[in-house]
Amino acid sequence: MIQGMTFGRFLGRDGVFVLAIVVLSTILLLMPTGFESKFDPTVQRPRGQVLEVDDSLVKQFGLVKTGSQVLKVRILDGPYAGQEISASNHLMGKMEMDKHFRPGDTALLVLNTDGQRATAATAFEQYRMDIQLVLFALFGLLLVGYAGWIGVKALLSFVFVALIIWKALLPGILNGWDPILLALALVTVLTAAILFLVGGLTRKAAVAFAGSMLGILLTCCLALLFQPPMHIHGAVQPFSETLLYSGFPHLDLTRIFVAGIFISASGALMDLAMDISAAMNEVVKKKPDISLREAIGSGLAVGRAVSGTMVTTLLLAYAGGYSAMLMLFMGQGIPPASILNINYVAAEMLKTMVGSLGLVTVAPFTAVVGGLVYVGWNRRNPAREGSQLPRPDLEPAAAT
Repeated sequence: MIQGMTFGRFLGRDGVFVLAIVVLSTILLLMPTGFESKFDPTVQRPRGQVLEVDDSLVKQFGLVKTGSQVLKVRILDGPYAGQEISASNHLMGKMEMDKHFRPGDTALLVLNTDGQRATAATAFEQYRMDIQLVLFALFGLLLVGYAGWIGVKALLSFVFVALIIWKALLPGILNGWDPILLALALVTVLTAAILFLVGGLTRKAAVAFAGSMLGILLTCCLALLFQPPMHIHGAVQPFSETLLYSGFPHLDLTRIFVAGIFISASGALMDLAMDISAAMNEVVKKKPDISLREAIGSGLAVGRAVSGTMVTTLLLAYAGGYSAMLMLFMGQGIPPASILNINYVAAEMLKTMVGSLGLVTVAPFTAVVGGLVYVGWNRRNPAREGSQLPRPDLEPAAAT
């Protein structure tokens, strides 16, 4: 009987929700993107160990290398594992694109086959998935070891976000869905999943969700408002023009760029909203007779303290990603006024300022929503402060 009640309470709190996210994540993992048909079935992509390297065809001009490396590689997996074959590595003279192999490296190969043997191979890239898996495992172990069950839910939300982006957002845009509307819908799903996974099915998570969504909607509106007068188009994004020439001329790069602005800012908005909601929840728990005005004032005070560092976080994130570009312009003696008007820099300024405006406004949004929810709820039922969201269907059983 006790075990049954414990299991029921677990399911009543957040177990069912966690299970639902696990099921959805599994469905997303198994769901095709719709672009698998573009894969050439005669092409294999196994790993290969580099045994020998011939650089006789490589020419170096200053820092740039052109020509081709000829590699002798042993295929490590797939139907042709164990076969040794010659592979080529073409150098285009672009340091950001080229890779240079040495004996002992593990390469990701692209094989052409005749059905029985590999007939030709290209060393496509360094194989990095083993290191990536180690990093992800280390991240998961530390997160779960530190945060326990909350860490498990946070890790689940991390995986869920990655699957939504890869299996729903990117294929949807490629298939012609409106990038802004699709991104708003998926960000709403992700915001709910993240906050209710980490915060549980509680008023704290509900307040954070409401504040986050108000901030995300405002950020989207500001991006749509300020993008036209700044004359920023979506082609400033890396590989965007190449995407048009790769069979997707129907894509609206500018709307993809605008969607990327509020997607990039949504994580920081959720973080700030949860900070304020959690702080207000604690204040109301410690002082159940607090007035609505005092509760909102407490939320605003927390928001003022936290938003200052969060805005700087956005600036550092964007500046760090484009530091080389800024150093290039500075090193050429271009004055600051000219640098700020270059389209690449202006695009990052638009992202930073619009995201920062969203951060500044999400604090009062969350404070007002939190005041109405926490104080209004306690006035009706002070015995339930800090409890989960109301579950009328479970009330009689719990009371019994």
